Amino acid sequence: MASFSPLDDPVNASFAWARYRLLMKWMGAFAGLVVLAVLVLLYFWYGFVSIHLYIATALGVGLTIMLMAALMGLVFLSSGTGHDESIEDPFEDMR
Repeated sequence: MASFSPLDDPVNASFAWARYRLLMKWMGAFAGLVVLAVLVLLYFWYGFVSIHLYIATALGVGLTIMLMAALMGLVFLSSGTGHDESIEDPFEDMR
C-alpha cells in the first residue's frame, strides 16, 4: 500500500495546483509570443504561401510548447510536493 502523499492534503494540493496553473498561464503567453515570432519570420522568408501553412505552423509550434510545459509542470509538481517520495518501492530491498 502506498504511503501518505503530500498531495492528499487539500491545502498542499491547492497550493501546488495553483502554482501549476500559474506556470501554464505564463507558458501560454510565452507560446503565443513564439508563435507570433515564427509566423512573422515565415512571412518575411516566404511571403504569403497559404493560410493553411500558417494555421498548421501556429498549431504545431503552439501545441508543442504547451505539451512540453504541461508535462514538465507535472514533473515539477510531483517532485516539488514530495509526491514522488511517497511511493512504495518494491525493489528497495534488492539494492
